[in-house]
Amino acid sequence: MDIKRTGSELTFKDHADHFLARWSYKRGEHRLDPGLYALGSPDNSSPVFVTANYTLSFDALRTSLKDISCYILVLNTYGINVWCAAGKGTFGTEELINRIKVTGLESVVSHRKVILPQLGAAGVSAFTVKKECGWQVEYGPVRARDLREYLKDHRASVAMRTVRFGLLDRLAVVPVEIVGSLLATAVAVVLLYIAAGLPAALAAVIAMLAGTVLFPILLPYIPVKDFSAKGLMLGLIVALPFAYYVCAGNGVSWHSALAALGYILFMMPATAYLALNFTGSSTFTSRTGVRKEIYRYIPPMAVMFAAGILIFVGFFIARLLKVA
Repeated sequence: MDIKRTGSELTFKDHADHFLARWSYKRGEHRLDPGLYALGSPDNSSPVFVTANYTLSFDALRTSLKDISCYILVLNTYGINVWCAAGKGTFGTEELINRIKVTGLESVVSHRKVILPQLGAAGVSAFTVKKECGWQVEYGPVRARDLREYLKDHRASVAMRTVRFGLLDRLAVVPVEIVGSLLATAVAVVLLYIAAGLPAALAAVIAMLAGTVLFPILLPYIPVKDFSAKGLMLGLIVALPFAYYVCAGNGVSWHSALAALGYILFMMPATAYLALNFTGSSTFTSRTGVRKEIYRYIPPMAVMFAAGILIFVGFFIARLLKVA
């Protein structure tokens, strides 16, 4: 049988891989071979931990098990982290059963217990695993760093079971969101600069930064539930200085009022759309909740955005006709 070796210390290559993964470089390639890994000097009574073949998930687990001899069973989640893979079904019952069988795990350890991360519970039926292959599934704490304490009596405290998504956790996903929106933002900047000048181009950048950076920072503090509604509120806030700039610089008239409305109409939905994307990175959401938001908010957001852009296009055409 093929048991690979691993260690609990990260190398420069590992840190570089983490950095590139955070910035979405070759996003689907931050993976390792699925299979069975030995950490330390495990024997037939050593615990078996289960994780995804996403390098950040695997590395978080092995670094938390320093000086603990154990086996790590890596499932094929196609380079997706445990929580997301559980939702997609790749960190799932069938893959766990299959990986136990193909690695010959029953001949490696004398017990019949595997320890899974709590965030993988959505994808794995412990009852089915027990029924199909005789292995007991035990759910460990939410975070790998609590495993050392958990292993003392295999009991998780309330704190270990509590899912937290603090400021540092939210900021960790910001680079991926920025990279994902760069192309669309660049196109918007060029078109808006041509149509309405530097302020409009700057507004596109501010809307992007509001949705990808400011939104995750302020997420718990914006006083509505839906992510899209939070994004619309934040979009309005960042649009108001541009609206004021137009009116203050040109005086209050139908022309300046229409231009101010254009900023509000395109910045609000742009920020909200990026905020809605953040549901895939947050532990605050559910599939049904996200689906409801998409159907409820995307149509009016699209209408708002189109109306805002049309206002700027109208000004651009009027300027061309005046010049002609």
